[in-house]
Amino acid sequence: MRTGWCVAAVAALALGGGARAQTPAALNGSPPTPRAAAATPLPALADDMKSVLDQLPLLGARAIETLTPVEARLEPGATDAYHAAIRKAGMSVAPDATVTTQDLAYGTHAMQYARVYKPGAAAGTGAPLPLVVYYHGGGWVLADVNAYDATPRLLAKQLNAIVVSVEYRHAPEFRFPAQHDDAAAAYGWAVQNAAAWGADPARVALAGESAGGNLAVATAIYARDHALPRPVHVLAVYPIANRDAALASRRDSFTATPLGSAALDWFAHFYQASPADAADPRLDLVHADLRGLPPVTVVNAQIDPLRSDGETLAQAIRAAGGAVQQRTFAGVTHEFFAMGRLVRGAYDAELYAVGRLKSAFGL
Repeated sequence: MRTGWCVAAVAALALGGGARAQTPAALNGSPPTPRAAAATPLPALADDMKSVLDQLPLLGARAIETLTPVEARLEPGATDAYHAAIRKAGMSVAPDATVTTQDLAYGTHAMQYARVYKPGAAAGTGAPLPLVVYYHGGGWVLADVNAYDATPRLLAKQLNAIVVSVEYRHAPEFRFPAQHDDAAAAYGWAVQNAAAWGADPARVALAGESAGGNLAVATAIYARDHALPRPVHVLAVYPIANRDAALASRRDSFTATPLGSAALDWFAHFYQASPADAADPRLDLVHADLRGLPPVTVVNAQIDPLRSDGETLAQAIRAAGGAVQQRTFAGVTHEFFAMGRLVRGAYDAELYAVGRLKSAFGL
């Protein structure tokens, strides 16, 4: 997982109030007892993906499921490993400066803000640009918009679009459904402010990775049910979508890096307010009402316990009469998306996702 977490974000959560705020003890609570490892061998890892993952032990990364949330938030993650691999290859890790950013609040809590990405090509064109509302991953416990800078920056440049990367309250300080509430609020706020940023409120897509992929689909459902403007497309990259612990990918990717099946149990332990939350259709998307959604693109990694989530979600959307395309990219793992400078599978996935969004926007 991309675990990067700025000190300011930790402080903001620690000081947060509200009905769902948890005591500081929740942050240091004991992690759940990991399940026994499955005997199924992992699928073959592509050499370029391996070159990134090989950096994790060199950075001292530990298994998330053995840590408390506070400890996990300070661990090096996939973004750190990718940057280390880029440096090793003699390239710069500096973000593309042609895309500019601005942080704006959409709520009253310190974590309820969004980073608005604007492509350099937007200056002086006069024509409204497409808008993408993006939700980062981290299992609703870890990471922030800093750790997940690469994808919104990539989308802003490749689509010549305004991209709004949403920060939201995290568990265990704020447990489910705080994150879904924030995602819906941020979507409505982004659409309302689109014109002020030079974006077209009639050409809006939702996108997200991992927990954020879940939020993207769940927010599309929320928009349908609450008379909000309908997004033209949803991009869900390895979304959390199915609570079935017996899924094929839970077994064949049980010991995968940087995310294994035991880590999924760890995240659930800290973000769920009660075990019953697992069956909530906002989390268990395959059992949600998926009728009437905009076209959906689902991207998955082969070596990922969430692979089957995406595959079964696509099946469920199709069964509900929706338009959906799903692709699983071989030899890569969770967090591969936006690693296209080094990993060929990531490059291919980025081209695929951008192409799907371009078609949705009529570009």
